[in-house]
Amino acid sequence: MSHQAPNASTDVDFHVRFRHRLRFTHDVLNGDSGVLADLLEPSEDRIPRVQFWVDEYVAEANPDLKHRLHAFARRYQNRFQVIGNPQFVPGGEAVKNDVHILERMLKVMNEADLDRRSYVVVIGGGAVLDAVGFATAIAHRGLRLVRIPTTTLAQADSGVGVKNGVNLFQKKNWLGSFAVPWGVVNDRRMLETLSDRDFRCGFSEAVKVSLLKDPAFFERIYRDASAIAQRGSECWQVIEDSALWHLKHITAGGDPFEMLEARPLDYGHWSAHKLEAMTQFELRHGEAVAIGVAVDTVYSSLVHGLPESDADRVLQTLERLGLLINHPALMQTEELFQGLEEFRQHLGGRLTVTMLSAIGKPLDIHEVDRPRMKEAIQRVVERVISRPSKSGNPPVASH
Repeated sequence: MSHQAPNASTDVDFHVRFRHRLRFTHDVLNGDSGVLADLLEPSEDRIPRVQFWVDEYVAEANPDLKHRLHAFARRYQNRFQVIGNPQFVPGGEAVKNDVHILERMLKVMNEADLDRRSYVVVIGGGAVLDAVGFATAIAHRGLRLVRIPTTTLAQADSGVGVKNGVNLFQKKNWLGSFAVPWGVVNDRRMLETLSDRDFRCGFSEAVKVSLLKDPAFFERIYRDASAIAQRGSECWQVIEDSALWHLKHITAGGDPFEMLEARPLDYGHWSAHKLEAMTQFELRHGEAVAIGVAVDTVYSSLVHGLPESDADRVLQTLERLGLLINHPALMQTEELFQGLEEFRQHLGGRLTVTMLSAIGKPLDIHEVDRPRMKEAIQRVVERVISRPSKSGNPPVASH
C-alpha cells in the first residue's frame, strides 16, 4: 500500500523587536561625549571595536575634528577600542554615485576585523550616512551603526530613518537596504559650519512632515520661517520635532520597511528625486523637496480639496525659508513625469502618491491628472519668477 505525502503549506506571521536610540546633544565630542560613549555598549565582557567614518566636507569645515576624535578615543580607551585613523569619504551625492567607494568601505571594514558586535560611527551629511550605512548593513549582514548627522536635513529627517543606499543606473537609492541604526546623535555643534544654503535645506523636510502629521507644528514653522532662515533659536525645536515625528512614524506607523503600497513620508518626493537627477544634483535635496512639496500642495488644492488659502501659506512658508527656487528642469515636464514611474518601480505594485485634502490629512492616490499637474507646476514657476530672490541661493544657470 503506497502512501502519498499530502500537499502542505505553512504561513507564519512573526515580529522582530528593534530599539531605536535617538539622542540630542550640544557638543558630542566634548562636553556631551559621554552620550556617545554610552551608546557604544560592550557585549558580555568584550571591549567592542569601533571605526569612525567621516564626510570629507565636514572634515574640511572642521579642521580640528580629527584631533577631537582622537581625544575622544583616548578618553574612553578602557571602554572600547578605536581601530585605526578615521576614514574619509567624499561628501554629497558623489559618495553615492560611485559604487567603487562602496567596495573600498567594505574592504576597510574587513581589514579592521569588524564583526556584528562592532560599531561603525559615521559623521556626515545624509548622502554619507546613506552610503556608509549601506556598507555597514551588508557587512556580516549588519554591523552596529551609529549616525552623527551634520546637516539640518539629516538631523530633521533621514538621519533617524531606517533606509540606506547608493545610486545606480542613474536612479536614486536603487541599491540599498532597510536597517535600524543602533543609535543616532543629533548634535548642535556639528551644524555650526554649514553654509546658510545648506542650513536652510533641512527645513523642507520639517515642512513636509508637519503637513502630514501636525497642523500646529506647521503653524509654528509658518510663523517662525523668517527667523529659522536666519538661524534663529527657533530652528532647534523645529529640527527636534521633525526628527521625533519621523521617528514616531517609523516606530509606530506600522510599516517601517515600506512593505505596503504607500510611502507617506515621501510627500513631494516623486518629482524631487527626478529633479535631482535631471539637474545632475545641482539642486540640493532639500531644495528639490521644497519644489516637490510646493507642486504637490498646489496640485492638492486643484484636485483634492486642499483649501487654496492653505496651499498659499505653504508656499509662503517655503519662500520665507529661502527654499522655493526655480530651475529650468522644472519645465521639462515630460522627462519630469518619468519620476512617477520610477517612484512606482521603487516600491512596486501600483502607483501610490500621497497628497493632502487638508493640512494634517494626507490621502493616497493612484492616478495623477497630468494636465492639472502641469498647471500646478506652472503656478509654482510663475510664483517664483514673479518675486525678487531673497534666498541667498546662487543664481540658477539656464540650460
